[in-house]
Parts: sequence; C-alpha cells; structure tokens
Amino acid sequence: MNGLIGKKAGMTHFFSEEGDQLPVTVLEMGPCPVSQVKTMDKDGYSAAQLAFEPFLKKDKGKFSRPLRGHFEKEKLKPHRHLREFRMSDSAQEPPKVGDVIKVDIFNDGGYVSVTSVSKGRGFAGVVKRHGYSTSPMSHGAHEQFRHPGSMGMCVQPGRVLPGKKLPGHMGFAKVKVLNLEIVKTFPEQNILLVKGAVPGPTGGIVVVEKTTRKIKKDPPKPKDTKKKKK
Repeated sequence: MNGLIGKKAGMTHFFSEEGDQLPVTVLEMGPCPVSQVKTMDKDGYSAAQLAFEPFLKKDKGKFSRPLRGHFEKEKLKPHRHLREFRMSDSAQEPPKVGDVIKVDIFNDGGYVSVTSVSKGRGFAGVVKRHGYSTSPMSHGAHEQFRHPGSMGMCVQPGRVLPGKKLPGHMGFAKVKVLNLEIVKTFPEQNILLVKGAVPGPTGGIVVVEKTTRKIKKDPPKPKDTKKKKK
C-alpha cells in the first residue's frame, strides 16, 4: 500500500536529534480496513479501497442503503470515508478485504503528498483572494481603495475574458501538497508527523500518499564570485 486516510490533529514543534526545532503537522492516520480490492483481470487496473472512521450506532440513518450493502457484502462496519489507492501490478502481497492498514507503511525520513480540503474563506475581494494592490489611501482616491480597477474591455473584445481574476468564493477547495518530509511516526498511537503545514482545519480529513514526484536535492552552494588573483 502507498497511502492512508486520516485526520489533521493540529500543529506543534518537534526537536530533531541535532537540536533543530521543526514545525510539524500532527496527523492521526487510520487504522483503515480494506473494503474492496480491484484487480487487472476484473476491473482493468489494480487498486485497493480503504475505509476510515466507522459510523456509530446513533448514526444508523445517516448512511445510504447502497453504502450499507457495500459493507455488509464484505462483512464490515459502515465507514464515513472511502478512498481508492492504486497498486502496482508487481506488488508481491496485495492486501485482502478485511486487512487493516496502519501508519507503519510509512518510514521516518520519507516523503509523502497530502491531499485535503482548504479552509473556506467565504466571499472575498480581489485584494485578499488574488493579492491585488490597493489604491492610494489619499491623493484623490475616493471610495475605490480595494476595487479591481479597469479591465480595459471597451469595444474589442467587449466582454470579460474567461479566467479573469475577480471577487468570489475563496477557499474550501481540494489542495494537494507535494513532497512533505516525514519527521516521525508513532505506530502505537497511529500518529504521523510531517514537516510543514497541511491545508485544512483541525479535524479535517486528509489523504496521505507516498510521493511519486522526484525529490529535489539540496540546493547548490553559491559559487565564489570573487576573482582569483593571478
């Protein structure tokens, strides 16, 4: 398996063995049972579907009958969140339905990509949403401090072009952050610490996958621009 579902617990600091203070995000990952396995022969690709956060008894009427049947078929409890993870055809031991995937699939020092939904900001103007500059606060400006200004659309083309940066709904969008370093894993508590920030509020659902992008190496050292004396 190359991924897991979990929740964002918040941010804190972690001290490395070298004594460096690192900002980290605490993620509560799994445990996630395998609710479905797809194979190349039957479905055309190899993947495993993981489930997260089972429904409580008081939530009996909050999930649909098709979802209930999906879990009853595999003799599992209904869960709130489902996510499918692709698997390579060369996987030695593909998981089986009912197997529980835990945070121990990740290693300290590795890199992961985290997908979550960012915080919703509501209706926002162009200054907050797109970083526009404000108009002068004096020198003749009148009630036009945070407006987008002229769009330059006169006779030609006479319309607003698609993609124009305008006021509108900000946030509450799916965001994927690539190549976050795993600082520490705690298998007993199902806790994963990743370096840096993760989008979304505390308690938001996150999907962590082993990175498939090339990891950038350490930045090159600056060249010595001083001319050598002859």
